[in-house]
Amino acid sequence: MTEVKSPEIPAPAAEAPAQPTGGSRLRPFLPLVVLVVALILPYSTLHLPGLFEGALNSPGTLQLLAVCLVFGGLAAGYDLLFGRTGMLSFGHALYFAAGVYGTDILITRAGLPLWQAAPLAIVGGTILAALVGAVALRTVGIAFAMVTLAFAQVGAILVARDFGGLTGGEEGLPLDVTGVPAGLVGVANTVNLYWLALAYLVVVVFVVHRVSGSPTGRVLAGVRDDERRIGVLGLDPYRFKLVAFTLAGGLAAAGGVVYCLIVGGASPHITSSELTLSLLVMVVLGGPGTRWGPVLGGILYMYLDHRLVSVGSSGAVDALPAFLSRPLSQPLFVLGTVFILAVYFFPGGLASLAPRLALLRNALRPGPRRESRGPRRES
Repeated sequence: MTEVKSPEIPAPAAEAPAQPTGGSRLRPFLPLVVLVVALILPYSTLHLPGLFEGALNSPGTLQLLAVCLVFGGLAAGYDLLFGRTGMLSFGHALYFAAGVYGTDILITRAGLPLWQAAPLAIVGGTILAALVGAVALRTVGIAFAMVTLAFAQVGAILVARDFGGLTGGEEGLPLDVTGVPAGLVGVANTVNLYWLALAYLVVVVFVVHRVSGSPTGRVLAGVRDDERRIGVLGLDPYRFKLVAFTLAGGLAAAGGVVYCLIVGGASPHITSSELTLSLLVMVVLGGPGTRWGPVLGGILYMYLDHRLVSVGSSGAVDALPAFLSRPLSQPLFVLGTVFILAVYFFPGGLASLAPRLALLRNALRPGPRRESRGPRRES
């Protein structure tokens, strides 16, 4: 009589712990590598046709990169409000303008040196943010956005009407360089302004990341997700939101000081609500609430904003048919198109691009072939 035994199924082999690949081992050091490259970039004479008009160490290229770095820091500071706390402010340009005009007025009108004017402008912008936040945070949602917009519009009107004869009105206020150190004046010292902008970006990223990883940052994330739950836990959401609002305003004022030195003065366009909308686009383009997304979004947006002006007025665009040359000569049209395509194909912003590419690469990678074994019958 034959006996049918149950099939012997070998026990699955214990999986060895996944060994980190070369790319994953180097990933934590990638920001440091980028920082080192950014530091030594002014020593490079490399010319990239189409990307920059001159060599990497030329004054025009360094000034463009410095502006991009400043707005990368501004976008990271604004993300502390929008992406990490869930507050949609339409008046963030007010504190940036306070840093720019405060520095310019204190140096040009009051005759103070930079080492005195810069701290005073930053402290003034921070106090202004605290006062505005104390009032605006009494409201929520769209009402909060409208209140911040109203305060920003008041600031824009005061600047445009040359309040007290200090701002220069619609013509702006050129910076008196007699109160600025010689190392930050002149085309030959553009490299120093570039390093100053890079230092500002590093400080902002460090502050935002430290706050986000702290207990206060976890409370801010809770406020963003469910403010009522934070109140149930016995915490006051108003105080935490005011801290984030004030800190973001102070970082924006510090960026205004650097920007004033880079461009050599102040102009009324920095007080407009369009600047705040641009910051919102930068954050959304890069990825709100992510580690490096807002920085990348701010740098890319400002680079495109400056370069598209030159490309739009070039002969290559003028030679195109009218139905192509007219829209391509408008930088805002091209930027809007890029933003729509980016949001449509990458809803999480530029920060989601690397994970999506990794998933696509894993899906296309051929896996190991497995042979199926049927049950074995013994007699």
